[in-house]
Amino acid sequence: MPASRKDALNLLSTFIKPMHPEGKRFVAIFAAGTVGLFLVASVLGWIGVGLTIWCYYFFRDPHRVTPTRPGVIVSPADGIVSLIEPAVPPAELGMADTPLTRISVFMSVFDCHVNRSPIAGEITSVAYRPGKFVSASLDKASTDNERNGVCLRLAGGQELAVVQIAGLVARRIVCFVKQGDRLSTGDRFGLIRFGSRLDVYLPPDVAPLVAVGQTMIAGETVLAELDMAGTEGADADE
Repeated sequence: MPASRKDALNLLSTFIKPMHPEGKRFVAIFAAGTVGLFLVASVLGWIGVGLTIWCYYFFRDPHRVTPTRPGVIVSPADGIVSLIEPAVPPAELGMADTPLTRISVFMSVFDCHVNRSPIAGEITSVAYRPGKFVSASLDKASTDNERNGVCLRLAGGQELAVVQIAGLVARRIVCFVKQGDRLSTGDRFGLIRFGSRLDVYLPPDVAPLVAVGQTMIAGETVLAELDMAGTEGADADE
Protein backbone atom coordinates (compact mmCIF):
# COMPACT_ATOMS: atom_id res chain seq x y z
CA MET A 1 0.00 0.00 0.00
CA PRO A 2 1.42 3.45 -0.91
CA ALA A 3 2.59 5.48 2.09
CA SER A 4 0.22 8.36 1.28
CA ARG A 5 -2.83 6.07 1.27
CA LYS A 6 -1.72 4.40 4.50
CA ASP A 7 -1.29 7.80 6.15
CA ALA A 8 -4.76 8.82 4.98
CA LEU A 9 -6.30 5.66 6.45
CA ASN A 10 -4.49 6.22 9.76
CA LEU A 11 -5.76 9.80 9.86
CA LEU A 12 -9.31 8.63 9.07
CA SER A 13 -9.21 6.02 11.86
CA THR A 14 -8.26 8.78 14.31
CA PHE A 15 -11.64 10.43 13.81
CA ILE A 16 -13.92 7.56 12.77
CA LYS A 17 -14.24 4.83 15.42
CA PRO A 18 -16.17 1.54 15.26
CA MET A 19 -19.71 1.75 16.60
CA HIS A 20 -21.09 -0.64 19.20
CA PRO A 21 -24.04 -2.72 17.86
CA GLU A 22 -26.27 -1.24 20.59
CA GLY A 23 -26.14 2.06 18.73
CA LYS A 24 -27.33 0.91 15.31
CA ARG A 25 -31.06 1.37 15.84
CA PHE A 26 -30.56 4.73 17.54
CA VAL A 27 -28.48 6.06 14.66
CA ALA A 28 -31.17 4.74 12.27
CA ILE A 29 -33.88 6.57 14.26
CA PHE A 30 -31.86 9.81 14.25
CA ALA A 31 -31.19 9.45 10.52
CA ALA A 32 -34.87 8.86 9.75
CA GLY A 33 -35.78 11.89 11.83
CA THR A 34 -33.22 13.93 9.91
CA VAL A 35 -34.91 13.06 6.60
CA GLY A 36 -38.21 14.26 8.05
CA LEU A 37 -36.60 17.49 9.25
CA PHE A 38 -35.20 18.19 5.78
CA LEU A 39 -38.75 17.93 4.43
CA VAL A 40 -39.79 20.66 6.87
CA ALA A 41 -36.81 23.01 6.53
CA SER A 42 -33.21 22.60 5.42
CA VAL A 43 -31.84 24.30 8.52
CA LEU A 44 -33.68 21.76 10.71
CA GLY A 45 -32.34 18.97 8.53
CA TRP A 46 -28.75 20.07 9.08
CA ILE A 47 -29.39 20.18 12.81
CA GLY A 48 -30.60 16.59 12.45
CA VAL A 49 -27.38 15.68 10.64
CA GLY A 50 -25.39 17.05 13.55
CA LEU A 51 -27.46 15.09 16.05
CA THR A 52 -27.10 11.89 14.00
CA ILE A 53 -23.31 12.30 13.94
CA TRP A 54 -23.36 12.90 17.70
CA CYS A 55 -25.43 9.71 18.21
CA TYR A 56 -22.90 7.70 16.20
CA TYR A 57 -20.10 9.28 18.20
CA PHE A 58 -21.86 8.48 21.48
CA PHE A 59 -21.96 4.76 20.66
CA ARG A 60 -18.35 4.60 19.48
CA ASP A 61 -16.41 1.56 20.65
CA PRO A 62 -12.70 2.28 20.11
CA HIS A 63 -9.92 -0.26 20.54
CA ARG A 64 -8.13 0.05 23.87
CA VAL A 65 -4.70 -1.20 24.94
CA THR A 66 -5.07 -2.73 28.41
CA PRO A 67 -2.04 -3.00 30.73
CA THR A 68 -0.87 -6.58 31.12
CA ARG A 69 0.91 -6.19 34.47
CA PRO A 70 -0.56 -8.62 37.06
CA GLY A 71 -2.76 -7.06 39.72
CA VAL A 72 -3.60 -3.90 37.78
CA ILE A 73 -7.12 -2.49 38.26
CA VAL A 74 -8.17 -0.25 35.35
CA SER A 75 -10.96 2.25 34.93
CA PRO A 76 -14.23 0.67 33.76
CA ALA A 77 -15.35 3.87 32.04
CA ASP A 78 -14.24 6.98 30.21
CA GLY A 79 -14.86 10.15 32.18
CA ILE A 80 -13.78 12.12 35.22
CA VAL A 81 -13.14 10.82 38.75
CA SER A 82 -15.88 12.59 40.70
CA LEU A 83 -15.58 10.93 44.12
CA ILE A 84 -13.13 8.80 46.13
CA GLU A 85 -14.48 7.81 49.53
CA PRO A 86 -15.19 4.83 51.82
CA ALA A 87 -18.61 3.28 51.23
CA VAL A 88 -20.43 -0.01 51.76
CA PRO A 89 -21.05 -1.94 48.51
CA PRO A 90 -24.68 -2.36 47.39
CA ALA A 91 -26.43 -4.89 49.62
CA GLU A 92 -27.90 -6.79 46.66
CA LEU A 93 -24.40 -7.99 45.66
CA GLY A 94 -24.11 -10.06 48.84
CA MET A 95 -20.71 -8.67 49.84
CA ALA A 96 -19.58 -7.89 53.38
CA ASP A 97 -21.18 -4.77 54.87
CA THR A 98 -17.84 -3.14 55.70
CA PRO A 99 -16.83 0.10 53.94
CA LEU A 100 -14.47 -0.19 50.97
CA THR A 101 -12.74 2.50 48.96
CA ARG A 102 -15.18 3.58 46.24
CA ILE A 103 -13.95 5.35 43.11
CA SER A 104 -16.70 7.03 41.08
CA VAL A 105 -16.18 7.85 37.39
CA PHE A 106 -18.68 10.30 35.90
CA MET A 107 -19.43 9.99 32.16
CA SER A 108 -20.80 12.97 30.28
CA VAL A 109 -22.87 12.61 27.10
CA PHE A 110 -19.65 13.19 25.13
CA ASP A 111 -17.71 10.28 26.66
CA CYS A 112 -17.51 6.76 25.25
CA HIS A 113 -20.10 4.74 27.19
CA VAL A 114 -18.86 1.18 26.65
CA ASN A 115 -17.98 -0.24 30.08
CA ARG A 116 -15.00 -2.54 30.65
CA SER A 117 -14.01 -4.94 33.41
CA PRO A 118 -11.56 -3.35 35.87
CA ILE A 119 -9.72 -6.64 36.43
CA ALA A 120 -9.82 -10.34 35.60
CA GLY A 121 -12.10 -12.52 37.69
CA GLU A 122 -15.18 -14.71 37.94
CA ILE A 123 -18.57 -13.04 38.25
CA THR A 124 -20.19 -14.20 41.49
CA SER A 125 -23.29 -12.01 41.24
CA VAL A 126 -25.06 -9.59 38.91
CA ALA A 127 -27.81 -7.55 40.59
CA TYR A 128 -30.12 -4.91 39.12
CA ARG A 129 -32.02 -2.44 41.31
CA PRO A 130 -34.54 0.14 40.05
CA GLY A 131 -34.32 3.67 41.40
CA LYS A 132 -34.34 7.39 40.69
CA PHE A 133 -32.58 9.39 37.96
CA VAL A 134 -30.89 12.25 39.82
CA SER A 135 -27.65 13.67 38.41
CA ALA A 136 -24.97 10.97 38.41
CA SER A 137 -22.43 13.52 39.60
CA LEU A 138 -24.11 13.69 43.01
CA ASP A 139 -22.99 11.46 45.90
CA LYS A 140 -26.54 10.21 46.56
CA ALA A 141 -26.72 8.75 43.04
CA SER A 142 -24.86 5.67 44.35
CA THR A 143 -27.71 4.84 46.72
CA ASP A 144 -30.79 6.44 45.11
CA ASN A 145 -30.42 5.89 41.36
CA GLU A 146 -31.23 2.91 39.19
CA ARG A 147 -28.17 0.68 39.11
CA ASN A 148 -26.70 -2.65 38.07
CA GLY A 149 -23.89 -4.18 40.09
CA VAL A 150 -21.34 -6.86 39.18
CA CYS A 151 -19.21 -8.62 41.80
CA LEU A 152 -15.94 -10.24 40.70
CA ARG A 153 -13.97 -12.86 42.63
CA LEU A 154 -10.30 -12.34 41.85
CA ALA A 155 -7.55 -14.96 41.56
CA GLY A 156 -6.38 -14.35 45.12
CA GLY A 157 -9.88 -14.70 46.58
CA GLN A 158 -10.55 -10.95 47.00
CA GLU A 159 -13.78 -9.40 45.78
CA LEU A 160 -14.20 -6.28 43.67
CA ALA A 161 -17.50 -4.67 42.69
CA VAL A 162 -18.27 -2.44 39.71
CA VAL A 163 -21.66 -0.72 39.62
CA GLN A 164 -23.34 0.89 36.62
CA ILE A 165 -25.47 3.86 37.73
CA ALA A 166 -28.08 5.64 35.62
CA GLY A 167 -28.01 9.44 35.56
CA LEU A 168 -30.25 12.42 34.89
CA VAL A 169 -30.34 11.76 31.15
CA ALA A 170 -29.58 8.03 31.17
CA ARG A 171 -32.62 5.79 31.06
CA ARG A 172 -31.16 2.43 30.11
CA ILE A 173 -28.45 0.27 31.68
CA VAL A 174 -27.20 -2.59 29.49
CA CYS A 175 -25.21 -5.50 30.95
CA PHE A 176 -23.80 -8.25 28.72
CA VAL A 177 -22.61 -10.67 31.42
CA LYS A 178 -24.11 -13.09 33.94
CA GLN A 179 -23.14 -14.97 37.08
CA GLY A 180 -20.46 -17.58 36.40
CA ASP A 181 -18.89 -15.76 33.47
CA ARG A 182 -15.15 -15.08 33.58
CA LEU A 183 -13.79 -11.72 32.47
CA SER A 184 -10.31 -10.59 31.55
CA THR A 185 -9.07 -7.12 32.41
CA GLY A 186 -10.55 -4.65 29.93
CA ASP A 187 -13.29 -6.96 28.60
CA ARG A 188 -16.49 -5.16 27.61
CA PHE A 189 -19.34 -5.98 29.99
CA GLY A 190 -21.99 -3.31 29.38
CA LEU A 191 -22.92 0.26 28.56
CA ILE A 192 -25.31 2.98 29.72
CA ARG A 193 -27.39 5.43 27.64
CA PHE A 194 -26.92 8.56 27.70
CA GLY A 195 -24.66 9.96 30.44
CA SER A 196 -24.09 8.28 33.78
CA ARG A 197 -21.53 6.96 36.26
CA LEU A 198 -19.64 3.84 37.33
CA ASP A 199 -18.52 3.03 40.86
CA VAL A 200 -15.64 0.68 41.61
CA TYR A 201 -15.35 -0.80 45.13
CA LEU A 202 -11.73 -1.78 45.64
CA PRO A 203 -10.74 -4.84 47.71
CA PRO A 204 -9.75 -4.12 51.35
CA ASP A 205 -6.39 -2.39 51.88
CA VAL A 206 -6.02 -1.48 48.20
CA ALA A 207 -5.21 2.22 47.80
CA PRO A 208 -6.35 4.30 44.80
CA LEU A 209 -3.70 5.63 42.42
CA VAL A 210 -5.93 8.35 40.96
CA ALA A 211 -7.29 11.67 42.20
CA VAL A 212 -10.63 13.49 42.01
CA GLY A 213 -10.81 15.44 38.76
CA GLN A 214 -8.50 13.08 36.85
CA THR A 215 -9.54 12.00 33.35
CA MET A 216 -10.07 8.26 32.87
CA ILE A 217 -9.79 6.08 29.76
CA ALA A 218 -11.74 2.83 30.06
CA GLY A 219 -9.56 -0.27 29.95
CA GLU A 220 -6.33 1.75 30.04
CA THR A 221 -6.07 4.15 33.00
CA VAL A 222 -4.80 2.37 36.14
CA LEU A 223 -7.06 2.98 39.17
CA ALA A 224 -5.13 0.85 41.67
CA GLU A 225 -2.89 -2.20 42.01
CA LEU A 226 -3.22 -5.30 44.13
CA ASP A 227 -0.38 -6.31 46.44
CA MET A 228 0.63 -9.32 44.37
CA ALA A 229 3.40 -10.26 46.79
CA GLY A 230 0.88 -10.48 49.59
CA THR A 231 -1.53 -12.44 47.41
CA GLU A 232 1.13 -14.97 46.41
CA GLY A 233 2.05 -15.42 50.04
CA ALA A 234 -1.57 -16.06 50.99
CA ASP A 235 -1.89 -18.62 48.19
CA ALA A 236 1.26 -20.38 49.38
CA ASP A 237 -0.08 -20.60 52.94
CA GLU A 238 -3.21 -22.30 51.66
